[in-house]
Amino acid sequence: MMKVPFIDLKREAKSIGGELISKTKEVLDSGNYISGNNVNKFEIEFAKYCGVSDAITVANGSDALRLIIQSLDIGPGDEVICPANSFIASAWTIIAAGATPVFCDVEEDFLLSVETISKCITKKTKAIMVVHLTGKLCEMSSLQRYCNHRNILIIEDSAQAIGATNKQGEKSGSFGIASGFSLHPLKNLAVYGDGGVITTNSQEVTRKIKLLRNHGLINRDECIVWGFNSRLDELQAAYGLLKLNYIEGWTEKYISIANRYSSELTDRITKPKTEEGCRDVFHNYVITVSPKKRNAIMHEMLSKGVETKIHYPIPLHLQKCAASLGYKKGDLPNTERLAESMISLPIYPSLSENEIDHVISSLNNIIKTSH
Repeated sequence: MMKVPFIDLKREAKSIGGELISKTKEVLDSGNYISGNNVNKFEIEFAKYCGVSDAITVANGSDALRLIIQSLDIGPGDEVICPANSFIASAWTIIAAGATPVFCDVEEDFLLSVETISKCITKKTKAIMVVHLTGKLCEMSSLQRYCNHRNILIIEDSAQAIGATNKQGEKSGSFGIASGFSLHPLKNLAVYGDGGVITTNSQEVTRKIKLLRNHGLINRDECIVWGFNSRLDELQAAYGLLKLNYIEGWTEKYISIANRYSSELTDRITKPKTEEGCRDVFHNYVITVSPKKRNAIMHEMLSKGVETKIHYPIPLHLQKCAASLGYKKGDLPNTERLAESMISLPIYPSLSENEIDHVISSLNNIIKTSH
């Protein structure tokens, strides 16, 4: 029986293994392992790719969001609106900065909108954390107009959306005051460990974050603010720099697989839709099915060798760690309904055509016999 893992990171590493070994040797031979030429070059190239003036590397994607929030002087007594269907890091970063996350519902496309955030605005609202979930951009034009009119900052969580664009060709990471990206091994652009990047067009944000990520030091001996130790090392920056050469080709492969799924999977399930002129990069390909049949479908897929996942089964407002915030089941109906009906299918550039065929035929057969 053919087996299709949800992800297989070894395939990508093997495909560029020779170049990775060469980059590793270069860094080891240099004797410079923190804040060197590779970090500087990666920041320059990442900023160019996203169409922004600055990119600042940090230790991970969670730190990226936390440092953005703190650089904006958002803290105790302030509220940041955040969709409840994201990964825990989106909300944790708000808590870590001392502010309060306010969870909002989402639309059918899993994304927040002006309508969903408008129900959560208070006098304490300082920012909206816009999460481009699954590699699809939120509708940024309307969000920008709404927030600019009310002097509310937009922070982008672009962890899943490197290279996603709107109809004007503007990329994720270029819309808000700043954006956080993750370079975690599961992301579309990943390193071989952990890492994060912040993008911004604000010189003041850049200045503050460069201080915060390095203990608040202005030189080896003088510290002017209390900061953190959150730096991307030279090895990971070298790997990221190398993989930027491949990101467009890999992105087109994600899109190609998604197009096959969308055209060949049965219409008895709900499939993601890409608005004409936009580019969704499909960090995840998420379908929705009947909640009553979801677990059985996933079990049947696994019996046919196809591994699937749920992103994410427990919404943030219903997590135990969020109990003190006072939310209850039923508060965010769309988010809760989607959490009970979604399934993520395998999607990554090294999937073979035979594996894609097997995913499609397996799911179609299961859905056909389950109706």
